Amino acid sequence: MRGGRWRRAASQAGRSVTVWAVSTLTMLVLAGILPDFQLRSADGDSATDIAVTAALGAGAFGVLSALVWPLLVRLLLLVPALVLGLLVFVLNGFLLLLALRLNPTERGAAAWETAVVVAAVMSAVASATGAALAVRDDDAYRRRLYRLADRRRRAGPAGPSSPGTVFLQLDGVGHDVLQAAVKKGVMPTVAQWLDGTHRLTPWRTDWSSQTGASQLGILHGSNEDVPAFRWYEKDKQEVMVCNRPTSAAELQRRAVERTGDGGLLSADGASRGNLFSGGADEQALVLSIATRRRSRENRSRAGYFAYFSDPANAVRTALSFFAEVGREIGQSTRSRTCRVRPRVRRGGLYPFIRAFATVVERDVVVAAVMGDMLAGRTAVYADLVAYDEVAHHSGPHSRDAEKVLERLDRSLALIEKIAEHAPRPYRIVVLSDHGQSPGETFQARYGLTLGDLVRAGCGLPVPRKAQRTHSGAEARAAVRAALRRPVEESGEQHRPSRSRRSEPLVLASGNLGLISFPDVHHRMTKEEIDARHPALLTTLANHPGIGFLLVRSEEHGGVVLGPFGTEIPLDRLDENPGPLAAFGPGAADAVRRTHGFEHTADVMVNSWYDPAEGEVLAFEEQIGSHGGLGGAQGRPFLLSPVVLSAPVAGEQELVGAEHVHRVLRRWLRESDGPQVPLTERQDEDRRAA
Repeated sequence: MRGGRWRRAASQAGRSVTVWAVSTLTMLVLAGILPDFQLRSADGDSATDIAVTAALGAGAFGVLSALVWPLLVRLLLLVPALVLGLLVFVLNGFLLLLALRLNPTERGAAAWETAVVVAAVMSAVASATGAALAVRDDDAYRRRLYRLADRRRRAGPAGPSSPGTVFLQLDGVGHDVLQAAVKKGVMPTVAQWLDGTHRLTPWRTDWSSQTGASQLGILHGSNEDVPAFRWYEKDKQEVMVCNRPTSAAELQRRAVERTGDGGLLSADGASRGNLFSGGADEQALVLSIATRRRSRENRSRAGYFAYFSDPANAVRTALSFFAEVGREIGQSTRSRTCRVRPRVRRGGLYPFIRAFATVVERDVVVAAVMGDMLAGRTAVYADLVAYDEVAHHSGPHSRDAEKVLERLDRSLALIEKIAEHAPRPYRIVVLSDHGQSPGETFQARYGLTLGDLVRAGCGLPVPRKAQRTHSGAEARAAVRAALRRPVEESGEQHRPSRSRRSEPLVLASGNLGLISFPDVHHRMTKEEIDARHPALLTTLANHPGIGFLLVRSEEHGGVVLGPFGTEIPLDRLDENPGPLAAFGPGAADAVRRTHGFEHTADVMVNSWYDPAEGEVLAFEEQIGSHGGLGGAQGRPFLLSPVVLSAPVAGEQELVGAEHVHRVLRRWLRESDGPQVPLTERQDEDRRAA
């Protein structure tokens, strides 16, 4: 509490100093423009003396305005409006002349009419500066929302007495990262909740540890056949990408068809900033409806228009946006100057992308959630992507990412305060969809991408730079050995015939890679791949940057491949996990489940993982990654009020996004509000859990 008062006092002091500085600069500019307004003696003064005179004059004018003006306003209440309008300018000019007279340097002077103009301009500039700074302040913003809430409460009927539920997804924040932030005092709001009102529960993701799979499972109860963030579907001859509007809409349609249910938010719900709607009637910034024509049922971008229609919001967010762009440029410059490792490129448009995710998206979504609470909606689910975006490029444990957590905690505090003015009580549940695992990129460590390695293993041409790497040379040697060809002396590389054969398609999802052969219309078997590219699977399995492979086998149905010829059928992984041992409990079940998907790739590749350091190697340009197995990426959290039933009983583990969906549905049913329907299959799953 005391810390909060000190922060508010420091914020107020900072605003006052800024307004003073702007007023001083305004006075200097006006002195240069207006001939009858002087800030120096007849003999002339130095630039320093003139600046001091302006600073003292602006300060005195500000103090007089703050102290004297409220008294003058009271005295002028009886004056007719027209006369008052004229007196305001005259009295403001009088205050400026008085401020110049009180100036100890005794250098300032102005004619009466000039003083009126100068005072009017300075007052306007000071008011605009103070307003711009105030709208960035959460306390000022909250007070504005309180007034809105009071007006709504007086205008509308009383809200229901049953509690509503707000689900806030902190994208990419792992369980261990949250605990560390609480311990360091970075997230005081979460720390306060954990001290009494909330419980913290870790849960385990599916193999595809990314927002598309997790959020589809959480909101719609099924993430079946989502093997990665991006994958190739041979029957449609199309690459699916979870954050592409057309793909998101199709994935949501499939999930609804599979479950026979609209989703978690189908009863008086609101979906904000998500990939999927969850069946909500109120939707804003939802990707899966972004491709439809705008209508009352389709308001994917309505949140932006509603938010920025308020000028105060526009100023607040615009100032923060450009401040965040500058912050990112400064942080990336410092990282490059200090030669921080690992590091990825952060130039180009990235500073603006980061500012959009950490400022614009956050402000719009938080405002929408608070509007939903003031409207008394039963269930709200919102995604805040700020941390995930920064951690990808700065690292999940970096100071940059920690600062984002600090600001997200302030957003949680703001939402908690708004709940006090909502027409019904609210339970706030905070959760994440996945974590992030640190580590350098595959390309940074080995000098070539996964795609380069696959092409080399297939005997296809690769970039000259990749050819010169140790991995590229080993891959080419493996191809020659598999084809029983002599060692090259002339430098000419063997290229097998590619007639009627397409090249392999390699896609990356964090540290998960997917290899598909588009010209083969079914999922290829190990035997078929070996016949076509004898060295490919051996090259990949023996590479030090690869953890394991999953392929279909004609003999065993599905096998996990590892180094030194390791080949373990899926049904024997429990007794002999082989290369999966390093990935911890649950890895075998996750791999077996993905093997059963219709659109699993011909070859699924999971990168190397170091259990001691928790590091993985991303196949994308990310030093904080997620998408596969290995480390903190597969261990998100669920922070829930203790008044709700425990997520799992006893020592049971919360496994998979679909299990989280069943828990959230149970919590919605525990309130006295509208009941959320369950399909028979979901009810059976709940009893089994």
